[in-house]
Amino acid sequence: MALLLVHLDAAYNLARWLMRDDAEAEDVVQDAYVRAISRFAGFRGVDERVWLLAIVRNSCYDHLRQKRASGKNMNFDEAVHSGSRRTSNQETTSLPAERTELLTNLLAELPAQYREVLVLRELEELSYQEIANIAGIPVGTVMSRLSRARQHIPDSLSLCGPPKRF
Repeated sequence: MALLLVHLDAAYNLARWLMRDDAEAEDVVQDAYVRAISRFAGFRGVDERVWLLAIVRNSCYDHLRQKRASGKNMNFDEAVHSGSRRTSNQETTSLPAERTELLTNLLAELPAQYREVLVLRELEELSYQEIANIAGIPVGTVMSRLSRARQHIPDSLSLCGPPKRF
């Protein structure tokens, strides 16, 4: 179980971006960890991080479907979403405040399918194959979603220097 705890920040980061609400993200991560722990004995994969993030992703979408079905309001609340929690990527936390706020707003405007692959690639630094495994989509789809997502992010907000665009 300790293998799963080291990935808590990554799980929360993904859930926060998909749920757009810190409290709901915490609930989803808790539910995802309960699911993961109950199924850990059957885990036969190579990378527990990818396995766990797939469970977190699926838990987020399950909660969003339930929320939509119940008719709850799903408006984005920037004050709630941009709480004081830190992301697991040190580069993101070292950005000047105004660039971080602008990047947060740009990410929040992206459709969930683009936001999730961008967060997994740029903030969690997962490979295309790992993202494909988490999202249950082909690698080519990951690449096209990343390309489309990056078109919405200005070059001036690059997080990782010239070789890697965000």
